Amino acid sequence: MTDLVTISLPVADRRRSHDFYRSALDLQTIGELTEDGLPEPLQFSVNPGLRLMLVPDDGFGFVVAPRKPALGGPVECLLSLSVPTPADVRTLKDKWVAAGGSVLSEPSQKPWGFNGVFADPDGHLWMILAAP
Repeated sequence: MTDLVTISLPVADRRRSHDFYRSALDLQTIGELTEDGLPEPLQFSVNPGLRLMLVPDDGFGFVVAPRKPALGGPVECLLSLSVPTPADVRTLKDKWVAAGGSVLSEPSQKPWGFNGVFADPDGHLWMILAAP
């Protein structure tokens, strides 16, 4: 059993993605800063057991070789983030859009909880959910 899970996402622009996740989710980076003012690797602490790592597209291809990385946009994964209340879902939606993300489905009540689905600037999909 592991104590830490890291989700790695390919990104086109490190700075843009850093600024987006800092603004949209208030995530804090981990590690020493490099010449561009960002840590390398670019990682965020989501919670004590989860990190989000953003890898430049060309570096991501190097890591998964010989398999080619999937094309940009939604392909295989929907990341979910739970929040306490429907109001928190709406607040995060507003922050998400203000930071440069997009809304795929407006927050609304579903059988599994109150949620919306959003895309980051690289097209990665996130469901923000307030479960019953």
